[in-house]
Amino acid sequence: MLILSRKVNETICIGNDIRVTLLGVDGDKIKIGIDAPREVKVFREELLEATRSTNRQAVQAPVVVFDTSKLKLEPEGDS
Repeated sequence: MLILSRKVNETICIGNDIRVTLLGVDGDKIKIGIDAPREVKVFREELLEATRSTNRQAVQAPVVVFDTSKLKLEPEGDS
């Protein structure tokens, strides 16, 4: 991991296309701005992990199959 110190309004460049700017510091929180091409996906790590966890739970959930061939369906328009 590369660790850099930045002052407010200073920028870090990643490759030729991505710029990360320190916008402000408020107590224990910082605000950063990320300028990247549209095709570069930028996610908050905790949301990415929550999505992965939900996907794992969905894969492990039981699958329920209904036999719809035995349902008696009324023609449309009949009440």
